[in-house]
Amino acid sequence: MMNLKNLKSTLFLFIAVGTALMSVSLQTTAQRLKPKLFYTVGHRGTRGLMPENTIQAMKKAIDLGCNTIEIDIHLTKDGQVIVYHDNSFNPDYTLLPGGKEFTEVDRKKYTFYQMNYADIRKFIIGEKKYSSFPQQKQVRCYTPLLSELIDSVEAYTKINKLPGVNYLIEIKSNPLTDGFEQPVPEILVDKMMAVINTREISKRFIIQSFDIRPLKVMHQKYPEIPVGLLTGDRKVSLSENLSAMGFNPDFYNPHYGMVTPELIDSCHSKGMLIVPWTVNEMADMQKMKKLKVDGIITDYPNFFSDLLK
Repeated sequence: MMNLKNLKSTLFLFIAVGTALMSVSLQTTAQRLKPKLFYTVGHRGTRGLMPENTIQAMKKAIDLGCNTIEIDIHLTKDGQVIVYHDNSFNPDYTLLPGGKEFTEVDRKKYTFYQMNYADIRKFIIGEKKYSSFPQQKQVRCYTPLLSELIDSVEAYTKINKLPGVNYLIEIKSNPLTDGFEQPVPEILVDKMMAVINTREISKRFIIQSFDIRPLKVMHQKYPEIPVGLLTGDRKVSLSENLSAMGFNPDFYNPHYGMVTPELIDSCHSKGMLIVPWTVNEMADMQKMKKLKVDGIITDYPNFFSDLLK
């Protein structure tokens, strides 16, 4: 039987090892996520100023000093990864290939997973005035491929001798619409990673989603890639979200109205960074910064220069 002295020694060693392992885990996560970096994230590029999720919007975000650009991805019928927020064309800011408008009723037939990319590219983005964002510049754009967007951004930063930008890529998926609006998560994840792995951005991208399924796939198949859980449901707690995931993501990205000092402390204690969305008023941005969040996602990156003075 183990005597008291040996028992104490064993317990001390167990606690010490456990603490060390936890410390290493948190440090590893923190180190790969550049904890000293305050993530200045241009939401869909610069949605408040340029047509969203376009190459032009990404370049504008870079011009405004963003170190991170946020984009949304979908898969087409012919297996191409494209950049667009909704699962179908939004009539509020998109025109048909001939320049005519269409209505909300018509949207379902323009679902990306039911269309080939050659047809998707013909739709016109940005020429129609977007009433929700009156400051947005009207400029003719199209829906880019993820590969094309990354290549264009990388070329732009290189030509202008700027640091490489981070990519915050949101996987759009919903378990209720698998098979019509998108494939099962593993297919989309693998298609996305096939694009990313052929480009030199290996340490400059983060994958996020409201749907925990693609995050689980990332964690299982690509554990070296940082992931973030998006949330806007005030009724679901941090602990409930983490329990559903089965692991702690690298980022916990809630709606900014959900952010409290307690939530920030809890995230940091678990080795997670917290980057709220979508913060579009300077007063709210200042509040988030004062609370010591790890970054801010905004439609108006032009505010960052004053915020970070």
